[in-house]
Amino acid sequence: MTVDLAIIGAGPAGMAAARVAAEGGLRVTLLDEQNRPGGQIYRNIATAAEWGWLGNDYARGVDLIHGLNHQLITHQPRATVWRIDSDQGIIWSRDGQSHVTTAAQILLATGAQERPVPFPGWTLPGVMPAGAAQVLMKQSGMVPCDAILAGAGPLLYLVAAQMIEAGSPPQALIETDVDLLRALPRLPRAVPGAKTLAKGLGLIRRIRAAGVPRYRGAKDLRAAQVQDGQVAVSFSTRRGRQKLTSSLLLTHLGVIPQTHLARAMGLRHVYDHAQQAWRPSLSRWGQSSIENVFVAGDGGGIGGADAARAQGALAAIEILHRAGRLDAAERDHRARPLRRSLSRSLSVRPFLDAAYPVPPDFLAPADETIVCRCEEVTARAIRDALADGAHGMRLMRTTLRTGMGPCQGRMCEATVSGLIAEATGRDPSMIGPGRARSPVKPVTLAEIASLGLHPEENS
Repeated sequence: MTVDLAIIGAGPAGMAAARVAAEGGLRVTLLDEQNRPGGQIYRNIATAAEWGWLGNDYARGVDLIHGLNHQLITHQPRATVWRIDSDQGIIWSRDGQSHVTTAAQILLATGAQERPVPFPGWTLPGVMPAGAAQVLMKQSGMVPCDAILAGAGPLLYLVAAQMIEAGSPPQALIETDVDLLRALPRLPRAVPGAKTLAKGLGLIRRIRAAGVPRYRGAKDLRAAQVQDGQVAVSFSTRRGRQKLTSSLLLTHLGVIPQTHLARAMGLRHVYDHAQQAWRPSLSRWGQSSIENVFVAGDGGGIGGADAARAQGALAAIEILHRAGRLDAAERDHRARPLRRSLSRSLSVRPFLDAAYPVPPDFLAPADETIVCRCEEVTARAIRDALADGAHGMRLMRTTLRTGMGPCQGRMCEATVSGLIAEATGRDPSMIGPGRARSPVKPVTLAEIASLGLHPEENS
């Protein structure tokens, strides 16, 4: 299958780009892992929009879903992309069968992943990311019951407010430090995004009105299994050691770009100190360090749904220009309102990034904390390896197999980097991201074998 544009990811960026490109006359294939388009932000929106407790912002994704109804757009659901290279094209699997798509232009719209929140007990049953709980709410209408929310960031407030609206308020919010003093100098630049800040304040008011207890400035978070499947959560505040018990602890410390596919392709990346994560190096149109590969949405840097929508459309406009469908003047004319929207959406990010920093406890956790869940490697083992001279991501992989399991470092890489930075005094930007290798998602030998022999192997 050969198309003009292949898009990986059917979130807001991918859907917006697909519609713009198709309206410009390009044949588009949209590859996505889910059954229905929407990404994580608008997951299952075609069915779940009737659940009003998910909020008006969630419902705004409906128009993007409708935009995919175009004769030049082919949506491939349940398509897991596990390799992209210049020789073979885009290799993806569905239902155990591999396929290859070649395209003149490629747009990565892979979105974000939740930042891992490691602490003693985070791998226990009954402890899970808040974003995962929200996926269950969107996908199946399953609302957490009597859950405790712990961490920081806008999504934590949003999930709490959605639980309240659904009639199942959280038992409590355990909030890590919020650094408003550091964030205040960035507030004037956030004025264009005042609507987002007002929404956040509205969520906090809703939580207060529901009488949900809030524990602020929490440190030294720990979880332990107790009887009947309950989880005991302990932490310290200015009032001393606290302890709560629930069947479900939901954690969240923001999101980071999903970059494994981009890194496996060899795209150049830069370290974003404000967001404490690696992201691809991109032009203002989303072009990467490889000429025909673009990145849009949270996979290129965290900006949220509205920013992703604008970035997807901007990338598509530039791709149309390169394909000779738009001249430079028309491209720039169509880009102006998108750039205004993008600027407005991103204006609030510096304030939020400064207000909700990742506490050092989670970047370099206590010794007994399991850091690599695939190989069950603890922080102590990593510190011991550092003492023996494993001062890099590759050496750590060789020594302890961190990042070698099925998740390829999605759960441990940020923490391993934090522990290396702690021990060596180096800035995370000097340590570098771990090497991502194909296949970036687990596949069976049968899926690889189904691709057949390469042409040169037949000769």
